[in-house]
Amino acid sequence: MTNRSRVYDIVYLTRNGLLEPLGQSQVFAYLRGLARHYRIILITREKPEDWADSAAMAAARARCAGLGIDWRPRRFCGRPRFLGALLDVLGMLRQVVGAVRRDRVRLVHARSYVPAAIALVVNRLTGTPFIFDMRALWPEELIAAGRLRRGSLLHSAIVATERACLHRAAAVISLTHAAADHLRQEYPDALRGQQVAVIPTCADLDRFTPAAGGPPARTIGCLGTVLSGWFRLDWLGAFLTVALRRDPALQVELTTRDDPQRLREALGPELQQRVRIAAAAPDEVPAILRQQVASVMFFTDGLGKLGSSPTRMGEILGCGLPVVANEGIGDVARIIRTYRVGVLAEGPAPEQMERAYDALVALLADPDLAAHCRRAAEEVFSLAAGTEAYRRVYAEAIGAPAPARVMA
Repeated sequence: MTNRSRVYDIVYLTRNGLLEPLGQSQVFAYLRGLARHYRIILITREKPEDWADSAAMAAARARCAGLGIDWRPRRFCGRPRFLGALLDVLGMLRQVVGAVRRDRVRLVHARSYVPAAIALVVNRLTGTPFIFDMRALWPEELIAAGRLRRGSLLHSAIVATERACLHRAAAVISLTHAAADHLRQEYPDALRGQQVAVIPTCADLDRFTPAAGGPPARTIGCLGTVLSGWFRLDWLGAFLTVALRRDPALQVELTTRDDPQRLREALGPELQQRVRIAAAAPDEVPAILRQQVASVMFFTDGLGKLGSSPTRMGEILGCGLPVVANEGIGDVARIIRTYRVGVLAEGPAPEQMERAYDALVALLADPDLAAHCRRAAEEVFSLAAGTEAYRRVYAEAIGAPAPARVMA
């Protein structure tokens, strides 16, 4: 039963479920620390299979209650597609307006674009300030995925909403410096005088730690999904082909929930018998990484990826491993160059992958490499640092006066 008389500081609004892996690593992980300083209402949308898991739901409620977080979940409404989404949005709007008026909430933290649009409406109705936590450049991601046509009415509506949210937000949060720079160029008027805080996706570095004494064998890994359409599987295959040819004793391990048969077929006959493919529970991932010497991550680039901050990068670096990656993905290249914690492949051609492999071999010869990787993880991807950055944004946003009302 919700305590109707309690006064809350924050409504945290997300369409992700608390029971999803992302909800645990990128929502609840931060809220655990923020709940020490703020009274928080958490509004989520739980996937049907999670909603049906009564034991998991009860455990999550208990964890939230123990931290003083008032969790107000609803079941995600995905069907029918457009009507379901509309009903979901209207339901979230009703929840937030009710919380603001009944519980005297001082700030709405909107995680991603749809929650930000809801928070914008709430701001116009009640004057309650909100944080636009962008996560990524969603319109560009939709275009890259073929789900949105540039210049269409829907695209124009999303861009107009994006501009209004950037202008009216009490604070804007980006995952990357690259996306923040792009936004300042794209919306100089909307962002005039507006601070954009950069808080990347963070890793729990108490769990992701380097191996004591180094890994026992030469193993190159790849962590996470590679059949999503966002991963450059052809680059992965090209690099692994070169690496295995150059070092026949090398082992390759792909830790992913992707269908192993589909993945083997996509990699081709030369690699099928040389690569281990297996899923792993979240608790097993740190130990798997500690058995490796490097991890490969190649993603598609373009405007939509400027806002990407791969969670796996912080986890890999936290375990003292370098990464083999490509340009154009958020701040990945900037971090690699600044901290000397990886290799940037120029392209998928054999001679380009040969150069990338040579650079990796030279990097692995550095006795201080694990320390460099760990320092980069602590300075860029630390959960403690990310939580403190959010705390500062909250403090400034709550203390800031509401902007003058303007038409979008």
